[in-house]
Amino acid sequence: MGLTNRITTLLKQKVNTLLDKYEDPKEALDYSYQNQIETMNKLRRSIAEVVTAKTRLQMQKTKLVDNIRTLDEESRSAIDQDREDLAKLALERKNANMLQLQNLDKQIVDMQTQQDKLEQTEKRLSTKVEEFRSKKEVIKAQYTAAEAQVRIKENLTGISEEMADVGVAMNKAEDKTEQMKAKAQALDEMIDSGVLTDYTSNKDDIEGELEKMTVKSSVDQELAKLKAERDKKQRKTTDPEESETVVKEKQEQEQEVQNAG
Repeated sequence: MGLTNRITTLLKQKVNTLLDKYEDPKEALDYSYQNQIETMNKLRRSIAEVVTAKTRLQMQKTKLVDNIRTLDEESRSAIDQDREDLAKLALERKNANMLQLQNLDKQIVDMQTQQDKLEQTEKRLSTKVEEFRSKKEVIKAQYTAAEAQVRIKENLTGISEEMADVGVAMNKAEDKTEQMKAKAQALDEMIDSGVLTDYTSNKDDIEGELEKMTVKSSVDQELAKLKAERDKKQRKTTDPEESETVVKEKQEQEQEVQNAG
């Protein structure tokens, strides 16, 4: 029993959580308002039924009153004609109708009392339903405004995260820009100081240096080519596209080294 109770409680919790997730307060308010309107309509139909029943009783009362008047006249006419037996019969019917009339009066009073209570209840309920309708619209408006604020803040949160990423990228770009500026300035200073180009050397020395650089570049290129072929053979099991990319990157790095030299 303990395990069953725990499972039942857990299921109720899950169901409540699921209902809370998908329940729309605005729809719940409208649904409650419609139920109240239906209750008020049922009450009004009940009032109409009571009024109808009371009207029927009043119609019966009118007929009984007419019958009593007629029987009274008949009893008097029978006495005038020395027909006591007919007069007695008319009076008996008259008294029977009077008893029915008393019962009808009591029922009519009861119906009127019930009608008054139902009408008072209908007035109170109508007032409460109208108050609920007004309050419902206010709550719906407040909920809609709060919902919009939540969406706006969620969007702003997303924008803030994106702006943070943009800020990081911008800072990196600024750092690299400053590094390039510093490097360019250093190269300018080295050129100005004659470190990169020695114009005091004679023409033969310059041509010799150029030849050495040409030879060195050719050797470096051949050496890079041999290394690339070796690396390509060693990486047969790897992705061909990746291998070519690696080799290309190494060649570019070696070329940059040669150019720098």
